[in-house]
Amino acid sequence: PAAAAAAPAEDQPDFTKLEFKVGVLTKTWEHAESEKLFCEEIDVGEEQVRQVCSGLRAFYKLSEFQPGRKVIVCTNLKPAKMAGFESQGMVLAASSADHTKVELVEPPAGAAVGERIMIEGCVGEPMAPNQVQKKKVLPAVLVDLKTDGQCVATWKGKPLMTSAGPLKVPSLANVSVG
Repeated sequence: PAAAAAAPAEDQPDFTKLEFKVGVLTKTWEHAESEKLFCEEIDVGEEQVRQVCSGLRAFYKLSEFQPGRKVIVCTNLKPAKMAGFESQGMVLAASSADHTKVELVEPPAGAAVGERIMIEGCVGEPMAPNQVQKKKVLPAVLVDLKTDGQCVATWKGKPLMTSAGPLKVPSLANVSVG
């Protein structure tokens, strides 16, 4: 029977309980009430673009964070208000240990918008947003999300992959991703 092939939820790798997708910025602006936040509209291959708020203004100029730039978005988090703006996801970035340098995690050029990020050997369907929050999946995954010595984003040492290759950051090696 087909049902027997599905891994029970307790055996499912935590990473696969989250849904990370390739997105492309379609609109970006500075949050009017917070000097730390950018507001974005991001196409992640769904019917509607997602509104996302990111605390990246200390690390990027608006001119570097423009429509057309590809980003990685966690898409199955419960919407959260950030300085009055409803954020419908989280953009993935790597940070130096002292948090003085932050770099966006970037997909390879050939990665398709809407493509789900996978790890070889890890399978499972993403959880509903309320389950992700209730079961504290995001903090459990973030603890093992890091870049390696080649600046490739990894979970428990395994590269985060698109069909076009691994996710990378420009220069931050061996740091946390979140």
